[in-house]
Amino acid sequence: MRVLLTGAGGQLGLSIQDRVPKNWQLSALTSADLDITDPVQIDHVFKTFKPEIVINAAAFTAVDKAEEDEITARSVNALAVKNLAIKCEKTKAFLIHISTDYVFDGRSIMPYRETDILNPISIYGKTKAEGEQAIIRSGVSYAIIRTSWVFSEYGNNFFKTMMRLGKDRESLDIVDDQIGAPTYAGDIADAIIAIARDKNKIKCEIFHYCGDQITTWADFAKYIFTHAFEAEKINHTVVINGISTEQFAAAAPRPKNSVLDCEKIKNSCAIKLSDWQNAVKIIINNHMGK
Repeated sequence: MRVLLTGAGGQLGLSIQDRVPKNWQLSALTSADLDITDPVQIDHVFKTFKPEIVINAAAFTAVDKAEEDEITARSVNALAVKNLAIKCEKTKAFLIHISTDYVFDGRSIMPYRETDILNPISIYGKTKAEGEQAIIRSGVSYAIIRTSWVFSEYGNNFFKTMMRLGKDRESLDIVDDQIGAPTYAGDIADAIIAIARDKNKIKCEIFHYCGDQITTWADFAKYIFTHAFEAEKINHTVVINGISTEQFAAAAPRPKNSVLDCEKIKNSCAIKLSDWQNAVKIIINNHMGK
């Protein structure tokens, strides 16, 4: 099976490459290899490789920077996605696209379902929602996977930031009024591979996929530092001081509730949710130096 992976240099792209099935012929392209905003480059890749499946893990994910650079965020998260979807529809390639909890406003008291109304509150969320809608309108066969709070041993993410700061700091101020479910990129990769395997049963679907335990950013940090200290990856305890979203004062607004209802992917695809707590322990033990 010929599989084209965009965004291959990101944490999800690298995690997919760690798990490539033997029957895949994978073309893994980073942003340096393929500018997904360039239709000419997209045409060339499709003509030469002729993918049967396209996994779009490329995105403009700098949430705060998107507030200042809406043009670039929309170009990558919406317009490029539209072009990919149209190309996949014309060539009958199955498109697997990664989206986000940021397409919701976070005001619900319940976990968000796939059918809930989109109401993004940030530029990042708005452009990701536009990308989703472009896929749906294109007529392509697709699976859109919305996920949240992604972390891994690769790239830049909350987990790695905590490990870096924790080596030199004895206390940190972390937001404690946002709830969500951390999701290990390796588990997302496994879910993507499972969906790709069953692509003939999935015509046009949106799935939610995230961690199996709800937490706050502050408690997520506490969990990381507890196990990092136990594993002797940091030589001191780190005190976490909970602060409000308003006190953190980020440039982009964040959803207060990022919890996704994942019953659909569990029941229809028999895919287990991300065991993020175990993933934290594994990464700390196997990938983090002292």
